[in-house]
Amino acid sequence: MKRQEAEQILQQTFKLPKFYDEQWLTIEKILNGEKVLLIEKTGFGKSLCFQFPASIFEGTTVIFSPLIALMRDQVKKLTSLGISAKCINSEQTSEENTQIIEYAKQGKIKILYIAPERQENSEWIEATQQMKLSMVVVDEAHCISVWGHDFRPAFKRIINLVNLLPENLPVLATTATATKRVEKDIEKQIGNGITTIRGNLMRDNFKLSVVKVASQDEKLIWLGQNIEKLPGTGILYTGTRVETEIYSKWFEYLNISTTAYNAGLDAESRIAIENGLMKNEWKCIISTNALGMGIDKPDIRFIIHTQIPQSPIHYYQEIGRAGRDGNPAHIILFYSPEDKKLPEAFIEGGRPSIKKYEKVIETIKSDLLGERELIKQNNIKQNQFRVIKADLIEQGIIREVMIGKNKKYEFVSGSPPLNTKAFEELRDAKLTDLDNMLAYIDTTDSRMKFLCDYLGDNTSHSFTNCDNTGVKKIVINISPEWTESLQKFRENYFPELAVETNYSNIVNGVAASYYGVSNVGAALHRSKYEQSGDFPDFLISLTLKAFRKKFGNEKFDLVVYVPPTASGDLVKNFAEKVAQVLKFPISHNLQKARSTQEQKVFENGYLKIENVSNAFTYTAPDEIRGKSILLIDDIFDSGATIKEVGKILTNFGVTKIAPIVIARTVGGDIV
Repeated sequence: MKRQEAEQILQQTFKLPKFYDEQWLTIEKILNGEKVLLIEKTGFGKSLCFQFPASIFEGTTVIFSPLIALMRDQVKKLTSLGISAKCINSEQTSEENTQIIEYAKQGKIKILYIAPERQENSEWIEATQQMKLSMVVVDEAHCISVWGHDFRPAFKRIINLVNLLPENLPVLATTATATKRVEKDIEKQIGNGITTIRGNLMRDNFKLSVVKVASQDEKLIWLGQNIEKLPGTGILYTGTRVETEIYSKWFEYLNISTTAYNAGLDAESRIAIENGLMKNEWKCIISTNALGMGIDKPDIRFIIHTQIPQSPIHYYQEIGRAGRDGNPAHIILFYSPEDKKLPEAFIEGGRPSIKKYEKVIETIKSDLLGERELIKQNNIKQNQFRVIKADLIEQGIIREVMIGKNKKYEFVSGSPPLNTKAFEELRDAKLTDLDNMLAYIDTTDSRMKFLCDYLGDNTSHSFTNCDNTGVKKIVINISPEWTESLQKFRENYFPELAVETNYSNIVNGVAASYYGVSNVGAALHRSKYEQSGDFPDFLISLTLKAFRKKFGNEKFDLVVYVPPTASGDLVKNFAEKVAQVLKFPISHNLQKARSTQEQKVFENGYLKIENVSNAFTYTAPDEIRGKSILLIDDIFDSGATIKEVGKILTNFGVTKIAPIVIARTVGGDIV
C-alpha cells in the first residue's frame, strides 16, 4: 500500500489528515510483515502505528498492555470509529472475558487488548492457537527488559508467543522510555531482524523546575499557597498511597478541589476519577504513579512530584503525560535529602533476598505446591514470590505443572545452581539510575538536555526551558500563619480504618495518627520497646479528639480492648484512661483463646489472618449481647486482628463494634 492510499483510509476511518513521517515509516514496515521497535515521546501517536494496520489486516491484532485505563480508553475510541475492539482484564467478570475470547476465536474482533499476566490463563493459551492472528503488539515494551524501569516478569512470556509466530507475521514493540541498554535488550529478545526507529524525545513546551526543601512541611505549605495559581488542571504525584490521602486531606482543609487516586481504590472509583480527570473536575488529582499511563488527555497543564522517582526514565515517563497539546506545561519536582530513603528502600527490597530464593527452592524440592501454599510456607509477600518464581523458571530451576486444573511448581532435577550475579548487577544498575536522578536535581545545565541525553536522544537543540536556563526559579516563603495552619490541620486530620465486612457488625473506625509521619510513632516505640512506661498523655488527648471527630457525642455501652501479644498492660491502661474520660464502662473480658505471634513477623495477609483466626473469646458473653462496643488497640497494620475481634464479638451478639487506635501504620503500598 502506498502512503497516499493509506492516508485516504486514515482520513475516512480515523478522521486524521496525514501520518507523521516516522509513523508512516513504522506502518510501512508493519504492512510488509516486519518487526519494529518504536521509541517515541509520549503524545507522539504510537498507538496509531498499530491501530491503522490492524484496522485493514484480516484477522485479529493482539495488543499486550499493562494499563487497564489505556485499554478502556482505546477500546472506547476505536468502537466510536466503527472498529471492532475489546479488552480482557481483571476488572471484568470471567464470563465477560470468556465471551470476548470466543468472539476473537470467531474472527469478530479486529483489535484485542490484553494484560500480559493473562498469558498464565489456560483458557487464553488455548485460544491463541485458534485465533487468526494478524499482528502482535507489545505496548510499554520496556517492561520486557530487566534493565527497564518497570520490568514485569509476565512480559517475558510474550516472547514465547512471538517465537511461535510465522516469520512474516508483523510484531511492533512501542515505548517512550528506553535507554540504549534497554533498546538492545528488547531487540535481542524479539530478534529476527527487528528494526528500531527512535524519535526526538525533546519536549520544549515544558517548564522544568526543581525545588529543594528542608522538610515535608515546606512542600505542603508551598503547594497550599500556590497550586491554585498554576494554570489549568494537573497531577500531583506522591511516593505512597498514604501520602495521596495526606495531601488530599490538606487540600480539602484549604478548600482546594482535589481527589486522591491509587491502586488500592476499587475499579469503579478509579474509573470515576479517570473520567473526572478528562472533564477537569478537580484542580488536581493526587496520585501514586498508578495514574496517567495510557490516559490520552492532551491538556494536562502541570505535573508536580513530591517524591523523587527511582530514575530519570521513570521521571521522563511521568512528566510526559503533561502538555501533549504542545502548549506550555509546568513540571515541578520537590526534593528533600530525606526523600532518597524511599527509592533506596524500594531498590533494596525490589528483589527478594537470596535466602528467600533458597527457601522457596528447598520447599519446592520437598513437595508439589501451588502459589498460595508456597507463599504461606515461606512467609513471603505475593509480589516477592512472583519475582522469585519468574527468575527460577527462567533459570530452569523449577517449572510449572498442571495437576488437574491446578497449577503447581516442581523442582527440575539436575538443574543448575541459582545464579545471583544477574540480581547483583541489576541492583547496582538501579542504584546508578537513582544517582542519576539525584544528578538531575543538582545539575546547573539544561534539565531537558539532561533527560534526553540519558535516554539516548542526542539531538542537538537549544534548551532554554528550565530553571537553569531562563525559567524563573521557585522560592519557598514560610510565614507563621501558614505554619499555624498546617499545625491545625494535623491536629484535626485522623486516618480512617476501613474494616467493614459482610460477616461482621464492625464499622469503619479511626486512628489518632499515622505511625510513620508524626511524633506519635516515636512515643509508641518508646513505650512498647524501650520500657518508658505507659503511653504518654498527649496520645490520650489526640485519640479522644479522633474519637469525637469520627463518632461525635455517640454513646457506647462498653469499652473493650484487644488483649496483648507482647506489650503487657499498655493497651489495657490506655483503654482505662480513655474510658474514664468518656465515662463509658470498661470490660476486661475479651481474652486470648490461644497464643499468637506479633503480626509484624508475618509478611503476607494469608499468615496474618491465620495467626489471629479463632484466637479470641469473650468470657462473659451475656454482658455484651445486644450492646454497642468501642474497641481500642494501639497500632493498626493489616487490620486482620481488628476484623477478627469484630467477627468474634458479632457472633456473641454485639450490635455495633467501633474500632479506634492510636496509630495506623504507613505500610509499604506504593501504587
